[in-house]
Amino acid sequence: MENPNELPPMNMTEYKAKRDACRQRIDTKYDIIGFISSGTYGRVYKARSKNKDDGKEYAIKKFKPDKEGEAASYIGISQSACREIALCRELHHENIVELTEVLLQDKSIHMVFEYAEHDLLQIIGSFSHPERKLMSEYTIKSFLWQLLNGVAYLHANWVMHRDLKPANILVTANGVVKVGDLGLARLFYKPLQPLYNGDKVVVTIWYRAPELLLGSRHYTKAIDIWAIGCIFAELITLRPIFKGEEAKVENKKTVPFQKNQLQKIFDILGFPTKERWPAIDQQPEYPNLASFRQSPNVLRSLYQSWPIKSEHGCNLLQAMLEYDPLKRITAEEALNHPYFQEEPKPGMDSFAGQNVDLPLRRITVEDKDMRATAPAPKAHPGPPIKDDRNAKRPRVE
Repeated sequence: MENPNELPPMNMTEYKAKRDACRQRIDTKYDIIGFISSGTYGRVYKARSKNKDDGKEYAIKKFKPDKEGEAASYIGISQSACREIALCRELHHENIVELTEVLLQDKSIHMVFEYAEHDLLQIIGSFSHPERKLMSEYTIKSFLWQLLNGVAYLHANWVMHRDLKPANILVTANGVVKVGDLGLARLFYKPLQPLYNGDKVVVTIWYRAPELLLGSRHYTKAIDIWAIGCIFAELITLRPIFKGEEAKVENKKTVPFQKNQLQKIFDILGFPTKERWPAIDQQPEYPNLASFRQSPNVLRSLYQSWPIKSEHGCNLLQAMLEYDPLKRITAEEALNHPYFQEEPKPGMDSFAGQNVDLPLRRITVEDKDMRATAPAPKAHPGPPIKDDRNAKRPRVE
């Protein structure tokens, strides 16, 4: 006999509709101020909490569906989103951007992060304006030390970032560095298969370590240190140290040999020999090195022409830009390098005592995806930054 008080069973469609109706929507919790930027996996927006007790600003990363367009069908959450969410939920450090919450709306994942007013790409572009003075050594050293501090935390927890570049290094108005965009980050503790099998192209070309350029299948956390070395040099000179031209991917199953990028590296660091890198002949692309001319290492003499003359600074840069990943300095070792013991010593406020007036991150309201509900704040006028290092990463399946 049927129980008259028992509710009829719901089918899956009804269940999903009821469950979605219970979810909090983005617009009930946040005012979308404007669009910040877009990348390979999604779009980022600036928002403000509607909670009067909070009132803080946030960055909301909305993941793109696997296939965009009106006719696209929903096939689930992207693998990249799952990985980034899983990692960011576990990471809590003063120099790592903090994930506040994750919301699902209209079959799209939204990651809500703490907001930072600047990024290193914007700051470098601002200081490169001819009317500005060079960045102070205190600011450079503070940026570098905090970046290393965040990456040392990642590495201590077996996380490899794999996409460190100025655009992914955020800076708050209080001068605190926040390592952001962990979309390509991976755990590297005893991987079941080479990391190369999952993502064949990692790290933006100008910051890509030589072992990656030579096709290494079993690379290590040392690739992050190479990228930091490139960023260190760029903070001093306000231009990329290895600005090569990327060979584009023509066949998704093969990765092109990046000859021009390697030549830019060899022009400064010299041609890599077996004495400097004993395992170089084990790299898949090693035979291609026969076409390169021999060249000496001129990094030290080049450094002497730069604004900062610290001998310890030069030694640290050389240790980061070491060809052999086994000899390359680690993040933990770099934090204790003598360069950070000499004056000016770094601080957690990179702008302390500095008279800097930096432009805010550019916010627009023209994006058609999540329409702005409030006018964008007026930013200080900054010089236009014409740079292709934010170009989408080539994806190789």
